[in-house]
Amino acid sequence: MTASLRTQVLVITKAPVPGRSKTRLTPPCTPDEAAGIAAAAVADTLDAVRAAPVAGRVVALDGEPGALDLAGFAVVPQVEGDLGTRLAAAFADAMSGSAAPTLLIGMDTPQVTPELLVRCAERLEAGGPGTAVLGTAPDGGWWALGVHRADGAAVLADVPMSREDTAARTREALEASGLAVLELPELTDIDHFPDALAVAAHCPADSRTARVVAAVAAAVEGRA
Repeated sequence: MTASLRTQVLVITKAPVPGRSKTRLTPPCTPDEAAGIAAAAVADTLDAVRAAPVAGRVVALDGEPGALDLAGFAVVPQVEGDLGTRLAAAFADAMSGSAAPTLLIGMDTPQVTPELLVRCAERLEAGGPGTAVLGTAPDGGWWALGVHRADGAAVLADVPMSREDTAARTREALEASGLAVLELPELTDIDHFPDALAVAAHCPADSRTARVVAAVAAAVEGRA
């Protein structure tokens, strides 16, 4: 992998707390099981970012870190507001005083690899200042967005999130601001329990996500 990336990676996440984390997994999961899957996904995502030779690593965190291992990451608190507002603010905070291109990902694609992050960063850097990169999800959302300047992401505050047309609306907003949008690979993100099963199947068998999802699936089956 290249050692000369200029891009920083920004991970946006909630602290994994029962009743607040991945609530769309319940049912069939219990709140504790949903939080356990969230904690595993966050940890695997952070490990992938740590292993990628990027220029910087930032976490935009909602809540207290608790047991999260944030070593190697600068931490900025998420602001109040809807998701689009929080995403735009996370970019602004992470890029304050920095000229580094920034690639934002969530915590719910723990199948992401350091190699994939490098490819995404390279595509962002190669496109130049007039571009953004966008990685869509099969449900119509997106899992990754990269820009060269914080004002490039300011449009997110006006984009409705968690909808079937969120990725399309995000692309339209970026293009309306004058940016050319380059595509990244599509990844499934964890919203509902079938998503968790699908994502876990693409994670290494010894990953936290694969192990926790397998245990929860057995518990769910046992309650059926």
